[in-house]
Amino acid sequence: MGESVAEATITSWLKAVGDTIEQDEAVLEIATDKVDSEVPSEVDGILVEVLFNVDDVVQVGQTIAVIETEGESNASAEAPKAEAIVAEKAPEAAAEVAQTVVAAQETTAPISSNGERFYSPLVKNMAKAEGIAQAELDAVPGTGKEGRVTKADMQAYLTTRGTQPAKVEVAPVASTKQAPTKTETKKQETPINVGEVDEIIEMTRMGKLIAHHMVESVQTSAHVQSFIEADVTNIWNWRKKVKDSFMKREGENLTFTPIFMEAIAKALRDFPMMNISLQGDTIVKKKNINLGMAAALGNGDLIVPVIKNADQLNLVGMTKQVNDLASRARDNKLKPDDIQGGTYTVTNVGTFGSIMGTPIINQPQVGILALGAIRKVPAVIETPDGDFIGIRYKMFLSHSYDHRVVNGALGGQFVKAVKDYLESWDTKREI
Repeated sequence: MGESVAEATITSWLKAVGDTIEQDEAVLEIATDKVDSEVPSEVDGILVEVLFNVDDVVQVGQTIAVIETEGESNASAEAPKAEAIVAEKAPEAAAEVAQTVVAAQETTAPISSNGERFYSPLVKNMAKAEGIAQAELDAVPGTGKEGRVTKADMQAYLTTRGTQPAKVEVAPVASTKQAPTKTETKKQETPINVGEVDEIIEMTRMGKLIAHHMVESVQTSAHVQSFIEADVTNIWNWRKKVKDSFMKREGENLTFTPIFMEAIAKALRDFPMMNISLQGDTIVKKKNINLGMAAALGNGDLIVPVIKNADQLNLVGMTKQVNDLASRARDNKLKPDDIQGGTYTVTNVGTFGSIMGTPIINQPQVGILALGAIRKVPAVIETPDGDFIGIRYKMFLSHSYDHRVVNGALGGQFVKAVKDYLESWDTKREI
């Protein structure tokens, strides 16, 4: 699993108890926030125990199944060995796994989840490290699903914990459910009229998650937009000239996306304070430039695969990355790591004919750039002999950014840098 993934939902078991399993054979399918993937077995053996059912939510590090390998006389009489655990990481030795499981149980013992609130192992460990008791943890406001306390909630709470001890002690802990807001109450009181000819469509699991993330992002970040128009005539003519030879040599279709991604990566290198994330009141300045590439799926859902270290790729490498991720996204073959670690996101609204948009920030990032459709328009062209009207290829760049940490000057300068890189494209460039 990716580093930032804390849990996953089991969507189906591909093997039943008693089935023989070969190494690298898929045992079950899981789903995270935005991607479905298979969990392969690390060993040859027989599936002797399944610890969770379909639709159960499991935490990273939990044992979800036991596989009996050759030489094990009684799987139930001893703790699962390292090679018998189907988990998010392959253990290096049986003793290390046993010690890790026992240590985790001892660490989380003082804090327990109750019927109304679940605490992940990460939150429990943070609570123990900071000396936070059960009653105090129950009073920490949670912004996660169903009011769960997340890592960011704990970090935000710890920054103010020492300044308001009295408030923590008197905080009510009888119920951790948050009172519904006026908006939520209004939604509950206003039923939707469904006519006889109307069709009721249940939202997909991914659709529900996307809806939750979008609302959460709008409620979290102070969204503001800057728009700028870029003349991409040189890029249009250059691509038209080289795309056929590029296909013959590399076996890849040269689209506009990798060209735009290259310019955006350069601009992020020029303005590193756009390549940050915000956790509570703490700014995390990212060293790597990992570009998220929003992609629409056939069923209308959205997924954001990530191009890692985009500023270190040449145009050939960028093209191969873009095409590979886009292809696997359409075929639902992305791995969890493919959508993790993004530091800035790009979305191409021009694919559907839109000339501009106001995209929602992909949390915890602080910016997202929408690429509008390329249009052939009349434009004023300045020359040493005077101005004249000519036909140019132009597009709008729409930059949404978090005004809590990005002011208008930085947001405008960044998108202007992208424009400058696009407009200064070398028409004699070789790849």
